[in-house]
Amino acid sequence: MTDERRQFREGIRMMAAERFAVGVPSSAIARELRVSVRSVQRWRRAWDRGGPRALRSAGSASLPRLSDARFAVPEAELAKGPVAHGWADQRWTPARIKTVIGRRFHKSYTLQGVRKLLIRHGFSRQVPARRAVEHDEEAICGWVKETWPQAEAPRRRSGPG
Repeated sequence: MTDERRQFREGIRMMAAERFAVGVPSSAIARELRVSVRSVQRWRRAWDRGGPRALRSAGSASLPRLSDARFAVPEAELAKGPVAHGWADQRWTPARIKTVIGRRFHKSYTLQGVRKLLIRHGFSRQVPARRAVEHDEEAICGWVKETWPQAEAPRRRSGPG
């Protein structure tokens, strides 16, 4: 979760704390703040035990495994290309990037973690800039109009069977 989002959610909890002090029922607070009643009840229990301080954000659950400064190293490795790391083609996949990070930093990421790391640093899924030389748009359109309808058999038989 981003710091902005964490602060926003803490603000909602603080608004709920103001209403707890006045004695507003949980259901009314939930409706007004557009949150679940169960969340409000959980916040109220924390507020009863520790006051508004108990509703403060505890911060990130964990620090990122690769800081922004350390991400410069895998970024440089990615710029070298997959061939430099032993793969036969010029395609970076999340699995390959995971392997490079593991080799370089001895840190284990999941594929989703790699994807989030790349997105956080401005990378995006990209499509090749050029089409293959063999690409023939007319042949593709002809196949879709003529061959595909013949290959696609009806899924149900019509009429009595």
